[in-house]
Amino acid sequence: MISLKGKKILFLSVSFFKYENAIAKRLSDFGAEVDFYDERPSNSNLSKGIIRIYKNLYHIKINNYYNKILSEIKGKKYDYFILIKGEAMPAFFLEKIKETNPEMEMIYYNFDPLSEYPNLISNLKYFDKKFTFEYNDSVQFGLNFRPLFYVDDYNCLDVNPQKPEYDIIFIGSAHTDRYIVGEKVRAVADRQNMKSYFYYYAMGKVAFRLKKLIDKNLKQFDITKVSFDKLNHFQIIDFYKKTKSVLDINKPFQNGLTIRTFEVLASRRKLITTNSDIKNYPFYNPENILVIDRENIVLNSDFFQTDFRNMDEKILYMMSLDSFIECLFDKNQDDYWNSFRKN
Repeated sequence: MISLKGKKILFLSVSFFKYENAIAKRLSDFGAEVDFYDERPSNSNLSKGIIRIYKNLYHIKINNYYNKILSEIKGKKYDYFILIKGEAMPAFFLEKIKETNPEMEMIYYNFDPLSEYPNLISNLKYFDKKFTFEYNDSVQFGLNFRPLFYVDDYNCLDVNPQKPEYDIIFIGSAHTDRYIVGEKVRAVADRQNMKSYFYYYAMGKVAFRLKKLIDKNLKQFDITKVSFDKLNHFQIIDFYKKTKSVLDINKPFQNGLTIRTFEVLASRRKLITTNSDIKNYPFYNPENILVIDRENIVLNSDFFQTDFRNMDEKILYMMSLDSFIECLFDKNQDDYWNSFRKN
């Protein structure tokens, strides 16, 4: 187990369903002193949209926010700086913290494809260690490969509930073609007399309606089927307790595995996924994981008749948040994760 006792860490991360808080807490559990900041000056829907599409129009607010952070940490010495994603982060901030902490190790992690966020590429040069969840990006940009993780709350469910309420559930944000694919799965499940539950989540009504006007995938979305209330981890876990399997729909241009993948398997629930790249991971087992074609949905009834097959303890550990932290702060795990790739 890694020890970070007495180490001082400056940690900035995009907000992603409170996982950043779980990481900060675990770093503290390992003995580190952690100063955490959100990498965005605001998480309002308007701010997120501007940062993503017209970042230069927001540069005054961004610069003021990062200058405020610099003022608050002035005189502090850090052993590590870790950044997750960094969509809003200006280069001057990275240059300044490195200048004031020349011995500090700078660590970067990204859980989105760089093809979707090409503006992130220019800041990679500031980091000593660079990790991505996307295997193709690791090859193209010379990054270390480290998939996402699960938090321990998910590793506590009973194996194979005796009478699950649902055969399939889906819980996820409303983006790309998720609704189209999800409704296809729902229709197939209905025809096979399977019980299903779908929870599509959107950040806000106004933002969703505007996005619906320009996104051809969302134009088909029945707004009565979308919720604007975010489920917390404990609510999600309660749904997992009631189901045989969980559906995961990756973005069409994304090969990296979603965090949902790891949570579902750690919860000992079967996984249905549109991401065929999962076959290149150590936990792939066709008894537990059904890969479907988003264009031609087939739900093999035999998959639902068998119990979840318990996973190897080492593999389960390698999927964990603790292993994730060890990878970033101690030794990269490229040899392990890449050794399972078939293509």
